Amino acid sequence: MKSLDQLPYGQVTTVFTDIDDTLTTDGKLSAQAYAALETLQRAGLRVIPVTGRPAGWCDQIARMWPVDGIIGENGALYMWHDPVSHKMHTRHLLDAGSRAANAARMDAVIAQVLKEVPGCAVASDQFCRQYDVAIDFCEDVPALGHDDIDRIVAIMEAAGMTAKISSIHVNGWFGDYDKLSMARIMMQERYGIDLSDAAQRARCVFAGDSPNDAPMFAYFPLSVGVANVLEFADRLPHPPHFITHHSYGAGFAELTQHLLSGHDHTA
Repeated sequence: MKSLDQLPYGQVTTVFTDIDDTLTTDGKLSAQAYAALETLQRAGLRVIPVTGRPAGWCDQIARMWPVDGIIGENGALYMWHDPVSHKMHTRHLLDAGSRAANAARMDAVIAQVLKEVPGCAVASDQFCRQYDVAIDFCEDVPALGHDDIDRIVAIMEAAGMTAKISSIHVNGWFGDYDKLSMARIMMQERYGIDLSDAAQRARCVFAGDSPNDAPMFAYFPLSVGVANVLEFADRLPHPPHFITHHSYGAGFAELTQHLLSGHDHTA
């Protein structure tokens, strides 16, 4: 990983960012990190969080944060709020019937995980999820070890689910999608930008911190890990290309300052 100081910034037009432990610090969104989002948007950059957090959170974030939209539940949907019509829009990957059928299948997986991995819990935000199950291993429970986390992943995968580890949860879902696949769909549908074009990818930055960010780290040449990504160094199949000096929200603010130090404001 290269120092953030080496990241080229002049042609960047879009900033994708994870939320937990990338924007937040100790579970809180600081004024510094929130101001960084607002500063980026005011400078004319697209700002799009890409998170494992649930649809219910995404509705609030799309409405009230200084962002242009949000990708949620690890790539199952995206939302944006139209400031002209004052309407919220949601682009689902699956129809309501498929989501309901998958939810019924997940109940058995949840029961097995809770039985076989003492100390974990269903995430407190599960009630507003539409696509996946989130198993908490350190947010509202005492932190579990790597063996326990790996056991949760193994149970999900044995049931035919995709399983991804964030900094706080193991998320599992039925379907072949991730943060990157929905980022590509959103950029094509909303902005007419084909991210398979290397020149377009080079105009995007992604900031993240954990294993479920690996597809984004690998795909974008300007992928950035906030310094706490080093906690997962041995569990990242694809590390970021650049790394900040600071951790958590302070690292994202550092990235923002770097991007705007020479941004040409050309969309």
